[in-house]
Amino acid sequence: MDFNKDTAKKTAELLLQIKAIKLSPQEPFTWASGWKSPIYCDNRITLSYPPVRNFLKQEIAKLVEEKHGKPDVIAGVATGAIAIGILVAQELGVPFVYVRPEPKKHGRQNQIEGHIESGQNVVVIEDLISTGKSSLNAVKALKEAHANVKGMIAIFSYGFNIATENFKNDKVELTTLSNYEHLLEQALDSKYITGEELRTLEDWRIAPSEWNQNDK
Repeated sequence: MDFNKDTAKKTAELLLQIKAIKLSPQEPFTWASGWKSPIYCDNRITLSYPPVRNFLKQEIAKLVEEKHGKPDVIAGVATGAIAIGILVAQELGVPFVYVRPEPKKHGRQNQIEGHIESGQNVVVIEDLISTGKSSLNAVKALKEAHANVKGMIAIFSYGFNIATENFKNDKVELTTLSNYEHLLEQALDSKYITGEELRTLEDWRIAPSEWNQNDK
């Protein structure tokens, strides 16, 4: 994946500044999966900072058009990417829908909320890519609705090998504003982390499911 290095570093800088991404090598977080992690990413926080959300909106909209042309519809992955997806759709002047993890149990039992027609070109917006499974689940729902999914744009990716394989297997083009490598580079440049902490963060990325498990 090709990155605009300036955009990738600027995105990382902003996420670190507002603590949307927190790095804590000495006191790891525990993810819902049970993984111990020296990093935690919550891009919903960006919505509380107008300059940051405007930057993300404009950069994602620019990427959408550069990579895929102007789509018929923007789709956000629920729930994390609903708000940023709406902002991008507004910037591009196109309709918006969002995709639930699964169909509702009641009412019309929709998985896709909003109006979408068979054959329309759709670009999917996501806030964060870890393994990619939930993101690709949204793509599957859109394809089952006979939408033409052009690709996915996300704010940030951990860059796990499993995610790369999942997107490759599903033949979905993923583009992100920034990723783990650019985050670490920016964190080190801004003295947010030390060289020793950098090595810890690099080690975690190699085998996140096994990292620090002896400290449970």
